[in-house]
Amino acid sequence: MVKVRALDRIDMNILETLQREGRISNVELARRVNLSASPCIDRVKKLEQEGYIERYGAQLNASRLGFGTTVFIQITLDNTTSDVFDRFKEDVLKIPHVVECHMVAGGFDYLLKLRLPNMDAYRIILAEIVDLPGVIKNHTYVVIEQVKKDEGLPLKANEQL
Repeated sequence: MVKVRALDRIDMNILETLQREGRISNVELARRVNLSASPCIDRVKKLEQEGYIERYGAQLNASRLGFGTTVFIQITLDNTTSDVFDRFKEDVLKIPHVVECHMVAGGFDYLLKLRLPNMDAYRIILAEIVDLPGVIKNHTYVVIEQVKKDEGLPLKANEQL
């Protein structure tokens, strides 16, 4: 088991700031968390090495880029054995429009999130998904309005729990 060190207030402030503003300069980040630049960059590097920071990126506007249709698909497999799960995982990873795939507990096996240009594209991708080995049932939910957007982990709210 990997030993996880406890993060202090400064580490949490660094993570919170980088999560909101990944392009912030080290000097500005250091100023905001009340450190000098050298110890700040050392902490960031340590957080990266320890896996607290997985990657940096930009949040893109899906609609402007032609991916304005979001659908969720529940998938039920014909068998709940490791080889069927492994095969499904291997196959679904090859479908680029599936932007998230979660194995879940409950009344079905997987929940997929797809980002698509339109409903015509949905029909094409759905045909590909339902033809995957082991898939016996699916239910689709088309997003009409995104009420809340993923803005990152609620680090400050977690302190209150």
